[in-house]
Amino acid sequence: MSAATMSTHYSTAQRALHWLSLLAITVVYVAIEIRGDMPKTNAWRPLVTQVHFWAGLSVLAMVFARIYLRWRRPTPAVTPAPSALVARLAAVTHGLIYAVLLVQPVLGMLAAAAGGKAIMVPLLGIALPALIGKSHALEEQFEDWHGTLGEAFYWVIGLHVAAALWHHFVRRDNTLRRMW
Repeated sequence: MSAATMSTHYSTAQRALHWLSLLAITVVYVAIEIRGDMPKTNAWRPLVTQVHFWAGLSVLAMVFARIYLRWRRPTPAVTPAPSALVARLAAVTHGLIYAVLLVQPVLGMLAAAAGGKAIMVPLLGIALPALIGKSHALEEQFEDWHGTLGEAFYWVIGLHVAAALWHHFVRRDNTLRRMW
Protein backbone atom coordinates (compact mmCIF):
# COMPACT_ATOMS: atom_id res chain seq x y z
CA MET A 1 0.00 0.00 0.00
CA SER A 2 1.32 3.44 -0.88
CA ALA A 3 1.62 6.26 1.63
CA ALA A 4 -1.19 8.11 -0.17
CA THR A 5 -3.54 5.13 0.19
CA MET A 6 -2.74 4.80 3.88
CA SER A 7 -3.28 8.48 4.65
CA THR A 8 -5.47 9.27 7.61
CA HIS A 9 -6.26 12.81 6.37
CA TYR A 10 -7.41 14.43 3.19
CA SER A 11 -4.61 16.15 1.29
CA THR A 12 -3.58 19.66 2.26
CA ALA A 13 -5.16 20.97 -0.95
CA GLN A 14 -8.45 19.18 -0.22
CA ARG A 15 -8.56 20.49 3.33
CA ALA A 16 -7.71 24.03 2.23
CA LEU A 17 -10.41 23.96 -0.46
CA HIS A 18 -12.97 22.59 2.02
CA TRP A 19 -12.38 25.39 4.54
CA LEU A 20 -12.00 28.09 1.86
CA SER A 21 -15.33 26.91 0.41
CA LEU A 22 -16.88 27.31 3.85
CA LEU A 23 -15.50 30.85 4.01
CA ALA A 24 -16.76 31.71 0.51
CA ILE A 25 -20.21 30.24 1.22
CA THR A 26 -20.37 32.29 4.42
CA VAL A 27 -19.49 35.44 2.45
CA VAL A 28 -22.19 34.56 -0.12
CA TYR A 29 -24.87 34.28 2.56
CA VAL A 30 -23.72 37.31 4.58
CA ALA A 31 -23.51 39.51 1.47
CA ILE A 32 -26.99 38.60 0.25
CA GLU A 33 -28.47 39.12 3.73
CA ILE A 34 -26.81 42.54 4.00
CA ARG A 35 -27.97 43.43 0.49
CA GLY A 36 -31.52 42.39 1.37
CA ASP A 37 -31.54 44.85 4.26
CA MET A 38 -30.25 47.74 2.12
CA PRO A 39 -32.51 50.19 0.34
CA LYS A 40 -32.10 50.00 -3.43
CA THR A 41 -30.75 53.56 -3.37
CA ASN A 42 -27.86 52.69 -1.02
CA ALA A 43 -24.55 53.55 -2.68
CA TRP A 44 -22.94 50.36 -1.28
CA ARG A 45 -25.59 48.00 -2.67
CA PRO A 46 -23.85 47.38 -6.06
CA LEU A 47 -20.58 46.51 -4.28
CA VAL A 48 -22.33 44.13 -1.89
CA THR A 49 -24.04 42.52 -4.89
CA GLN A 50 -20.68 42.07 -6.62
CA VAL A 51 -19.18 40.56 -3.45
CA HIS A 52 -22.05 38.04 -3.50
CA PHE A 53 -21.30 37.29 -7.17
CA TRP A 54 -17.53 36.99 -6.60
CA ALA A 55 -17.90 34.68 -3.63
CA GLY A 56 -20.39 32.54 -5.55
CA LEU A 57 -18.06 32.27 -8.51
CA SER A 58 -15.18 31.34 -6.20
CA VAL A 59 -17.36 28.54 -4.78
CA LEU A 60 -17.95 27.30 -8.34
CA ALA A 61 -14.23 27.39 -9.17
CA MET A 62 -13.33 25.61 -5.95
CA VAL A 63 -15.93 22.88 -6.43
CA PHE A 64 -14.37 21.95 -9.79
CA ALA A 65 -10.98 21.71 -8.06
CA ARG A 66 -12.51 19.71 -5.21
CA ILE A 67 -14.18 17.25 -7.58
CA TYR A 68 -10.93 16.81 -9.49
CA LEU A 69 -8.97 16.14 -6.28
CA ARG A 70 -11.64 13.79 -4.96
CA TRP A 71 -11.41 11.84 -8.22
CA ARG A 72 -7.58 11.77 -8.19
CA ARG A 73 -6.89 11.04 -4.53
CA PRO A 74 -8.12 8.24 -2.30
CA THR A 75 -10.59 9.10 0.42
CA PRO A 76 -9.06 8.39 3.84
CA ALA A 77 -10.81 5.56 5.63
CA VAL A 78 -13.18 6.25 8.49
CA THR A 79 -11.95 4.45 11.62
CA PRO A 80 -13.80 2.62 13.02
CA ALA A 81 -15.65 1.89 9.79
CA PRO A 82 -19.29 3.03 9.72
CA SER A 83 -22.19 0.74 8.92
CA ALA A 84 -23.19 0.34 5.28
CA LEU A 85 -26.25 2.56 5.90
CA VAL A 86 -24.21 5.38 7.46
CA ALA A 87 -21.65 5.16 4.63
CA ARG A 88 -24.45 5.34 2.03
CA LEU A 89 -26.10 8.32 3.77
CA ALA A 90 -22.73 10.10 3.82
CA ALA A 91 -22.23 9.43 0.10
CA VAL A 92 -25.71 10.74 -0.74
CA THR A 93 -25.21 13.84 1.42
CA HIS A 94 -21.83 14.61 -0.17
CA GLY A 95 -23.34 14.11 -3.62
CA LEU A 96 -26.09 16.55 -2.71
CA ILE A 97 -23.56 19.10 -1.43
CA TYR A 98 -21.51 18.90 -4.62
CA ALA A 99 -24.66 19.16 -6.77
CA VAL A 100 -25.77 22.31 -4.97
CA LEU A 101 -22.27 23.82 -5.14
CA LEU A 102 -22.33 23.29 -8.92
CA VAL A 103 -25.92 24.28 -9.68
CA GLN A 104 -26.37 27.23 -7.31
CA PRO A 105 -23.71 29.54 -8.81
CA VAL A 106 -24.91 28.73 -12.34
CA LEU A 107 -28.48 29.64 -11.37
CA GLY A 108 -27.13 32.88 -9.90
CA MET A 109 -25.23 33.67 -13.10
CA LEU A 110 -28.33 32.97 -15.18
CA ALA A 111 -30.48 35.17 -12.92
CA ALA A 112 -27.94 38.00 -13.12
CA ALA A 113 -27.71 37.74 -16.91
CA ALA A 114 -31.49 37.61 -17.36
CA GLY A 115 -31.76 40.67 -15.11
CA GLY A 116 -29.15 42.57 -17.10
CA LYS A 117 -26.75 42.63 -14.14
CA ALA A 118 -23.07 42.49 -15.02
CA ILE A 119 -20.74 40.25 -13.04
CA MET A 120 -17.51 42.21 -12.85
CA VAL A 121 -14.07 40.62 -12.60
CA PRO A 122 -12.53 41.94 -9.36
CA LEU A 123 -9.78 44.52 -9.83
CA LEU A 124 -10.01 44.38 -13.64
CA GLY A 125 -13.18 46.34 -14.24
CA ILE A 126 -14.41 44.03 -16.99
CA ALA A 127 -17.68 42.12 -17.02
CA LEU A 128 -17.98 38.40 -17.59
CA PRO A 129 -20.00 37.58 -20.70
CA ALA A 130 -23.70 37.08 -19.98
CA LEU A 131 -24.85 33.47 -20.30
CA ILE A 132 -28.24 34.49 -21.70
CA GLY A 133 -30.03 37.61 -22.89
CA LYS A 134 -32.13 39.89 -20.73
CA SER A 135 -35.57 38.54 -19.87
CA HIS A 136 -37.70 39.63 -16.93
CA ALA A 137 -39.62 36.33 -16.88
CA LEU A 138 -36.42 34.25 -16.86
CA GLU A 139 -34.86 36.53 -14.27
CA GLU A 140 -37.77 35.91 -11.90
CA GLN A 141 -37.69 32.16 -12.53
CA PHE A 142 -33.94 31.81 -12.01
CA GLU A 143 -34.02 34.08 -8.94
CA ASP A 144 -36.82 31.95 -7.45
CA TRP A 145 -34.86 28.75 -8.04
CA HIS A 146 -31.64 30.35 -6.80
CA GLY A 147 -33.32 31.65 -3.64
CA THR A 148 -35.17 28.42 -2.90
CA LEU A 149 -32.04 26.33 -3.37
CA GLY A 150 -30.07 28.78 -1.21
CA GLU A 151 -32.59 28.42 1.60
CA ALA A 152 -32.68 24.62 1.26
CA PHE A 153 -28.88 24.56 1.37
CA TYR A 154 -29.02 25.94 4.94
CA TRP A 155 -30.56 22.57 5.88
CA VAL A 156 -27.97 20.59 3.94
CA ILE A 157 -25.16 22.55 5.62
CA GLY A 158 -26.81 21.95 9.00
CA LEU A 159 -27.06 18.23 8.28
CA HIS A 160 -23.40 18.15 7.25
CA VAL A 161 -22.28 19.93 10.43
CA ALA A 162 -24.56 17.80 12.65
CA ALA A 163 -23.22 14.60 11.06
CA ALA A 164 -19.61 15.72 11.52
CA LEU A 165 -20.28 16.48 15.19
CA TRP A 166 -22.15 13.18 15.65
CA HIS A 167 -19.19 11.30 14.17
CA HIS A 168 -16.76 13.18 16.41
CA PHE A 169 -18.59 13.21 19.74
CA VAL A 170 -20.95 10.21 19.58
CA ARG A 171 -19.30 7.68 17.28
CA ARG A 172 -15.85 8.96 18.23
CA ASP A 173 -14.42 8.08 14.84
CA ASN A 174 -11.93 10.03 12.74
CA THR A 175 -14.41 11.53 10.25
CA LEU A 176 -13.91 15.12 11.41
CA ARG A 177 -10.20 14.71 12.13
CA ARG A 178 -9.60 13.68 8.49
CA MET A 179 -10.53 17.25 7.45
CA TRP A 180 -8.54 19.08 10.15
